[in-house]
Amino acid sequence: MKVKFRRMDPIANMLTQIRNSLLVGQKSCLVRYSKIKEEILKAIKSAGYIKDYKIEEKNDRKNIRVILAYDHDNNSIITSIKRISKSGRRVYCTKDKLPYVLRGMGILVVSTSKGIMTDKSARKENIGGEIICEIY
Repeated sequence: MKVKFRRMDPIANMLTQIRNSLLVGQKSCLVRYSKIKEEILKAIKSAGYIKDYKIEEKNDRKNIRVILAYDHDNNSIITSIKRISKSGRRVYCTKDKLPYVLRGMGILVVSTSKGIMTDKSARKENIGGEIICEIY
């Protein structure tokens, strides 16, 4: 019998961990470290959707502690966090066709030739790229 292994999407796993932590009201969550996850979290932090992130090392294994942001009524800043470009279907946009999330109230995280950035930064730089996720 032939066993098929499905490839897991580490970025989607990180977004799901953040989403689940927000649903139960945790102040932080721990995700496995990778450079691309760190860059995505840097873009999300610059837009104000998370408070901070810290790289922790324990037993020769790196993790990222994501400190989640809540408002004064203890409601999460993030209403929705969704993976757009998946391993089975990549989504690319040119600089002119980058969509707006909630008419500019949310953000897209875009992987460009100049690194990972928000859609607003990509419009300022006048470049397009692969849409990783949307947050609002």
